[in-house]
Amino acid sequence: MQLQALKEQRAAKIAEMRAINEKASNDNRDLDEGERKQFDALEKEVRGLGDQIDRAEKLATYERLEAAGEHIGGNGEMRRELRNYSLAKASTEALAGKLSGLEAEVHQELSKGRETRGLMVPTEILLGGAETRALTTTTPVAGPGGNLIRTDLASMTDRRRPALKVESLGATVLRGLIGNLDLPRLAESGTAHWIAEHSDTTRSDAQFSKKSMGPKTVSGEYELSRRMLLQSQEAIETILRRDLGFILAQALDLASIKGGGANEPTGIMADADVTELTAAALDTAATADMIAALEIDDVTGTRAFLTHPAVMAIARKREDNDGLPIPIATTFHNERVESTTQVPVVTAGPPETRALIYGEWASLYLGYWSGVDILMNPYHADVASKGGVLLHAFLDTDVVVRHPEAFRWMEITG
Repeated sequence: MQLQALKEQRAAKIAEMRAINEKASNDNRDLDEGERKQFDALEKEVRGLGDQIDRAEKLATYERLEAAGEHIGGNGEMRRELRNYSLAKASTEALAGKLSGLEAEVHQELSKGRETRGLMVPTEILLGGAETRALTTTTPVAGPGGNLIRTDLASMTDRRRPALKVESLGATVLRGLIGNLDLPRLAESGTAHWIAEHSDTTRSDAQFSKKSMGPKTVSGEYELSRRMLLQSQEAIETILRRDLGFILAQALDLASIKGGGANEPTGIMADADVTELTAAALDTAATADMIAALEIDDVTGTRAFLTHPAVMAIARKREDNDGLPIPIATTFHNERVESTTQVPVVTAGPPETRALIYGEWASLYLGYWSGVDILMNPYHADVASKGGVLLHAFLDTDVVVRHPEAFRWMEITG
């Protein structure tokens, strides 16, 4: 139901309440039993309509911000300056307790209205995760900190990493959230009726439901040696941005696909409201069933498949009756398809089987309640006597499938 219609209904109910009260006042008497019951019933309806209006207004605000491409609670000017942000500078200055320049301004902005324990870093700069390793200047080249001293230092070669696909597929991202967030949705509409001339229509009510988001913490820890801090600030910048940032972004991406709830978010494959289709071999019939399932539920937004490279290998090996390769576009009915090793095992096997997910990805919501909270701890027993520091990163985030009917998934058996 439209917001304006809800407001008009509430105004009409309030007018009825006012008329009842004025009638009794004009007669210099209190409300009789019938009037009181009618007044109380109207008051209950007004409160209910008020709740619906609050939800509809909140939803309209979020959808307007998303459509405009804005970050909720964000500072546009500051975000444009983030290209000059130095994470290594911020980390070393935070350790000394003297933040300055852009890094100080960003920390102050992100800390407004929040309890912080260390250095606040924008999520655009760094995302957090859960991995522990020690970084020193003397570790062999094969180790995580080898050959990072500035003397004769070439640019660091990154390791092979899984592709992170969820955001690029179009998931909706909400930043700068404060407090838990309810995402209301219109679950059922009312019913229209054909009526005779000058006849009363039949009343029907819209049905609302909601999905709730609340912060869950993902974290990571690194150990940096004293010499690393002194001699290799450029290397630290690379490590923090590429490695620590990636492993925490990877954790969130994986949780979005199949997070199991409890301490982590509930992802698409673990959401009880998302329908799992019957396991099948990969062919045009299986993918057609997935497409049809969303179309039958009137899901009309931009949609795409996501699967594992092993499933893509099956798709590339498919042949027609003449032994000619069947184009991948044919298998997936010209829909977009992406693959990543982030898609988990469904059956351990052997042989292992993986999932194929099809969905309108904008119905998957990623929320951030903070920047990344970085703590530099030089006092821990593992580093205090060595002059090093432990770097802890914390991020409050959550994932919600706002519209479960916008996704289907199945196990691909071969």
